[in-house]
Amino acid sequence: MAHKNSHSAPRKKGGALKIVLVLLVLLLVVAGGGVWMAKREIDGGTPGEKVPVSIQQGSGVGTIANALKEAGVIKFPRLFRWYVGKQGAAAKLQYGEFTLAPGSSYNDLIEVLSEYAKAESVRLTFPEGTTAIAMARKMEDAGLCTAEEFLKEANNGDFSEYKFWQYVPDDKDAPDRFLKCEGYLFPDTYEFLKDDTVHHYVATFYAHFDKQITDAMYKQLDEQGMTLPELITLASFVQEEAGNDQDDNVAQVFRNRLAEGSPYPKLQSNASSHVQSDADNNYLWNWVAPYYGGWDSIPANIRDAYDTYNCTGLPAGPISNPGLAAIRAALNPQCDPEVKDCYFFVTDQSGHYYYAKTYADHQKNCAEADSVNQSLK
Repeated sequence: MAHKNSHSAPRKKGGALKIVLVLLVLLLVVAGGGVWMAKREIDGGTPGEKVPVSIQQGSGVGTIANALKEAGVIKFPRLFRWYVGKQGAAAKLQYGEFTLAPGSSYNDLIEVLSEYAKAESVRLTFPEGTTAIAMARKMEDAGLCTAEEFLKEANNGDFSEYKFWQYVPDDKDAPDRFLKCEGYLFPDTYEFLKDDTVHHYVATFYAHFDKQITDAMYKQLDEQGMTLPELITLASFVQEEAGNDQDDNVAQVFRNRLAEGSPYPKLQSNASSHVQSDADNNYLWNWVAPYYGGWDSIPANIRDAYDTYNCTGLPAGPISNPGLAAIRAALNPQCDPEVKDCYFFVTDQSGHYYYAKTYADHQKNCAEADSVNQSLK
């Protein structure tokens, strides 16, 4: 047995060596075939019949590559991602509706994906604090849809796919609110396809808003016993009264007024009040009244619910679409120490803010602000 075993070991080793060599050869063949297939995919061949491919706004290269694979335009999405990165073309890829031919070279695909949407889209910028009506008018001026269509869809459409939508009450549960959409049409720069649907136009704003409100922010709202509509309403006042490096200080003053036991439980903000003046930035006068055909035509319940000198606490809804800085300030203001316990503020025409804890000090600040204003004339 020992003599027999001494000859079996070399034979086994030789067999194993042959297997390894065969595997190496097969590996080289497969690798060579893979390289050939990759090169053919990149270089393209005979283009097939064109197929529609939809690329959503905000799609990354990976999402685009998967869409091309699902449509049968390419076979290897990871290879496409690598090639786009190698060519430095990621930032050039557009969103939109494309017709692409299977078998096209990667360079041809990149060229079409980079150029097609630019000629068929409209780029619009909506500053922070823009109202829903102003946004609707801008969409109409750009030829995308009518202002009426935009507002109707924004207020009545189904956008339940977005988390925030579940927290926005329906009209029957908020009878004194002016516009359901106000506050949630996130202000930013967007590129819209000319022949897209009104629903998708509105969804573009709402999808972007939905991304701003993180799980951590929802948790903070729960801890504070604050609703999302309350947060956005407060943020809209911060946006209109500040919208600058004073966001946190202004937010603190408003939150002091809203606090339980506050001696001044009304916001008393001229950003939404009974004052009828073209010189002021007043939501009721500048936006609500024209919508209804004049001041006297505003439903009494809405007028009272948005007059911050009349209603206690927050009004029935936001007065503009605030930006993220104002939202964050309203949620968790990081104010200056001297503003922590203030209930009043006033600004002069130079943009300086004066804060006060008492009404007497506020009157002094108003007099000083008036003096500065006079000197600037």
